[in-house]
Amino acid sequence: MQVQVRGRRSAGWWITFGVIAFGTLFFAVGAIVGGVSISFVMDAERAKGTVVYLEWEGGSRVSSSSKSRHSSGPTAHPVVEFKPAGGELTTFRSSMGSNPPAYDTGERVDVLYRADDPEDAKIDGFVSLWLIPLIFCGIGLLIAGIGTAIAIATRRRSRRTHSGSGTARP
Repeated sequence: MQVQVRGRRSAGWWITFGVIAFGTLFFAVGAIVGGVSISFVMDAERAKGTVVYLEWEGGSRVSSSSKSRHSSGPTAHPVVEFKPAGGELTTFRSSMGSNPPAYDTGERVDVLYRADDPEDAKIDGFVSLWLIPLIFCGIGLLIAGIGTAIAIATRRRSRRTHSGSGTARP
């Protein structure tokens, strides 16, 4: 009977370890993506740009008069035009899309771009630079925290069980 209990504890330990490792992996991915964003911001040049149109992806375009919007519907990616220092007019499509659209056609936006490759550009905004790293880090911390709490609770319960059974014997 003692072998079975250890087998169950061992399986539970591996599951808990797996949850903590999975959370840590998510956090690490978020930290790496965040580091890439920090590096991009530190090296980037700044310019003013204009949203020239919205490129809809993932289905047919939802009319702006539609009152019901579904998150599973199409997303609008702003296409921005800007002029880098000493360069020609450049256009890029933001990788971040949303529904409803976060930007309107004709809206002025701040642009960050690499001087050696102006087409490698991003809108200087919280969502386009920091949302993905924060989501991954947050989910990673949550999952790793839950796994750690389970591990601590299991360990405390195990200690109480072993200490309680030791004192109950004559």
